[in-house]
Amino acid sequence: MRVLVTGGAGYLGSTLVPVLLRRGHRVHILDSLLFGVNGLLSVLAHPRLELVQADVRDESVVRAAVSGADAIVNLAAIVGYPACVKFPLDADAVNVGTARFIASCTSPGQILVQASTGSIYGRVSGPCTERTPAFPCTHYAKTKAEAEKIILDVGGVPLRFATLFGLSPRMRLDLLVNNLVFQAVHAGSVEIFQPGALRTFLHVSDAARAVVMAIDRFEVMSGRVCNIGDENLNHTKMEIAEEIRRQKDFRLHVDDSRTDPDERDYHVLYDYARNLGLTAKVDLAQGVRELLKAAPFLRESSIHRNGGI
Repeated sequence: MRVLVTGGAGYLGSTLVPVLLRRGHRVHILDSLLFGVNGLLSVLAHPRLELVQADVRDESVVRAAVSGADAIVNLAAIVGYPACVKFPLDADAVNVGTARFIASCTSPGQILVQASTGSIYGRVSGPCTERTPAFPCTHYAKTKAEAEKIILDVGGVPLRFATLFGLSPRMRLDLLVNNLVFQAVHAGSVEIFQPGALRTFLHVSDAARAVVMAIDRFEVMSGRVCNIGDENLNHTKMEIAEEIRRQKDFRLHVDDSRTDPDERDYHVLYDYARNLGLTAKVDLAQGVRELLKAAPFLRESSIHRNGGI
């Protein structure tokens, strides 16, 4: 199968692409390479990989790439509320405009998978399922919610990912678990706010498996949203900090003056994904362990933080 991956050099994309290649697919990546190409160096010479450096707002490039694909995985996005606050017009154009254009280019028989986010739930009470009404509170969440509707209208599959964590060839340190581990190692202290806020997490390698599942099970999943995560990875911020401290001692400071702009404090259910065969292979303790091994060798850089673009 020929699989087009937009944003394939990013945090999830650089983890997903090697998986697709191992499964025998031909992979065509469109990426602006805003954060560089290092995340793809290990696979760049692969005979079934084609990398095109291009902005996904270039409609002629996107149209040609979509027309030659059996499956399209749209990962390209301005990710996270800090980056979307800083560049709201870019967020609209990339997160919504690209989804709309890709949807308009797809033909019957093509597989279309869209990366979405649990952030669109926003302020909710009670467990969240795919039927829970979305209440997106930030510009980022609103753009992803709008993109979901566009993709659903053409029978695509939006994957509503939990907050990702873990090592990736294109590393990010602005994700909560990754950031707390980095603080613990380099500062010897960790600061959290809203310690009792319940969040939901997933290792980046399990997120890549979810994309593969959506491609393989597209006929079943077409036209439906799917929460992607595992109920065993619903944790409060304090539980995350405590797990890190079980493996690495540090000073913990709780800041009671700050709140999460996404207002994420929810318990997410993953019955649909589990019934399709997806459960997490990497738990929090294992993910923290691998991050602690790598963190001493990582250095603070804007390339590691999407909010710095």
